[in-house]
Formats: sequence, C-alpha cells, structure tokens
Amino acid sequence: MTTMPYEWNHITVTPHTTIREALLNLDQSSMQIVLVADASGRLLGTVTDGDLRRALLRGATLESPVQQAMNREPCVGWQQESPLVWRQRMQRNSLRHLPVLDRDRRLVDLIHDRPEGPVQWSNPVVLMLGGLGMRLRPLTQKVPKPMLMVGDKPILETILEHVAEQGFSHFYFCINYLGEMIQDHFGDGSRWGVQIEYIEEKQRMGTAGALGLLEKPLEEDFLVMNGDLLTKVDLGALLSFHQEHRHEATVCVREHQQQVPYGVMEMGGTRITQLVEKPVYRYFVNAGIYALSPRTLQHVPKNRPYDMPQLLNRLIMQQQAVGGFPLTEYWLDIGQLPDFKQAQADFDLHFTRIAPEEKAYA
Repeated sequence: MTTMPYEWNHITVTPHTTIREALLNLDQSSMQIVLVADASGRLLGTVTDGDLRRALLRGATLESPVQQAMNREPCVGWQQESPLVWRQRMQRNSLRHLPVLDRDRRLVDLIHDRPEGPVQWSNPVVLMLGGLGMRLRPLTQKVPKPMLMVGDKPILETILEHVAEQGFSHFYFCINYLGEMIQDHFGDGSRWGVQIEYIEEKQRMGTAGALGLLEKPLEEDFLVMNGDLLTKVDLGALLSFHQEHRHEATVCVREHQQQVPYGVMEMGGTRITQLVEKPVYRYFVNAGIYALSPRTLQHVPKNRPYDMPQLLNRLIMQQQAVGGFPLTEYWLDIGQLPDFKQAQADFDLHFTRIAPEEKAYA
C-alpha cells in the first residue's frame, strides 16, 4: 500500500448533513470515509459505511443528521508530527485513513492508504437456486426463476456479474428444479473468470438445507444469497461488518414502513393513555442475503430440508451473535409478477450504466 494525502475538502460535511447525503458522498468519492467539521473547519468526527448502518439499526433514518452516526473520537494525526509518525499510528491502529489537524483541531490534510489494485476476496459465495418459483407461474413453467430474462440477460447472470465485480470468485450454485438449464448456461464459470461448483439437491432442501450437502467443510466466513434478488449491495462491506462485530451470522435487513389507516389507541389497563393518528411503524425485514461463520454449518442437518430462519433462531437461542446489516443500496426481491415487471423497468437504470443514484437510499 501507498500512503498519500488526499483532497479532503471533497469529503467534508457539516454535522447537519443528512445520513442520505453522507451515503451519497461515500458512494461518489469511493474513499470509504466522510469527515464532519464545523464552519471553521474544526474536525467534529468521522463517518464510515459501518457507522451509518449501525445508526440506522439504532433507529436513525436517512433524514437524520449525520452527527447521530459519527465517531466523535477518531484517531488523528497532528500537523507538527512527521509523516513517519502518521504512518506508524495508522499501522498500529489498523487504519486506512488519518485526518491531520492543526493545534486548533482544524483539518489540514487526510492521509490514506491506497490499495494496490482492487480487493480480492477468497470467501465463498453460495447462491440458493432450487426454488420452484410457483408465484411466477406460468413464466417458470419451463424455466427456473433465476434464468428468467431481465433486461438482456438472466437474473442469475446479473447477480453473478455484480458479485464477481466486487472481487469474489468462488461460487457454489445450489440447484434443483430445472437445474440442468443453469448448469448448461454457466458451466464451470470460466467465461466470467470465476469458479462455480454445483450442489445438486435430490429433493427440495429449503433455504439453508443445501449447506448440509457441502462435500468439504468451509474454512472461511462465507456469503449466502437467494437467487431471485436484484441488488447493488456492497458485499465487501457486509463481510467486513460481519467480521468487525465477530458475528456468527449477519443478516442483510431492509427497512419496511407500514402506516395504520386508523387512529391507534394506546392503552394502560382500561384507560387510553394516548391517541396516535395513523401512525407509521418501521420494521427491518429479511433481505435474503447472509454472511455466516463456517461454525454455523454444524447446526445444519445432513440430507433433509432446513430453512435459514430455523438456523438463525437456533443460533439466537444458543446466544450466538446474530447481527443485522441494513441495506441502503438498490434491492428488489422478484417473488411475484408485479416484482418481475418492476425489475424490467429498473434494469436499465441500475445495471446497464454507472450512476450516482445507484443506491436507493430508501
């Protein structure tokens, strides 16, 4: 890696900047950090992708000020120190960025490590592709759902290309219904510069049962993803978040809002304590993307159906660390015909060109 200065003013925001705007700044700069400063340039804090997602889990919204998410005590360098001291501090604290301040805590520079080439991940990616796609009949009568055409290519090809572009190259395809069509199209993956191994389900194994068919145990954390999703999720950020928090399992979650069309009466015994007119409730729902420790495989039974919620509940009951990773990027579950039509409308915007609005932020 090469340690070098950066034009920091492009990634500096005020404490009242929204989380939505901070996410857009992170996306456009590709620097993986945003600096928060006051009007005089004094550093108030720093924000990373993980900081923002943790704030969303705590109840912040995309319109909340970024000061609710920032690290208020970041590691910094001082202008009077030598660059050698800065580099040593970064290495000692495993940092990729170091804001440099003057004696009044005003920003004067940002030192960062530039990686030599794109990040390559050795962690396997398991794609669950065995479903019948009943809710998409008659489209799936003769074609497995992952092979339905969205835009100019099958759904699964878009998924594979997006994941491979992020530096992942080792895939397991879990196939059952019309799985030979998937195997014929993708082969060993060499056309895409990746390695594909196939797990053939002799019966329908649920959303996690195919993990019990792995011929050799996995030694690294791995990703699991449903094969009917169109998403721009940052899987490297997911894996880093999973490892940073030492989770056994990390579930990608998506915020869902539901408005009650009536006035809700909050009760205490026989008395009404508050009337809330048409309240909006916020939930996190399962987005069908997971990071798992290889230790979780010991909980998956061999050769019988098993679903991911069963695995997650088992881990939770055993007080294992199961975390949530809020998605801020584009995500669509193609479960029903209206979703399939929406995918066709979204494809050109999100998957055929690079655009700053790629993240849904909603």
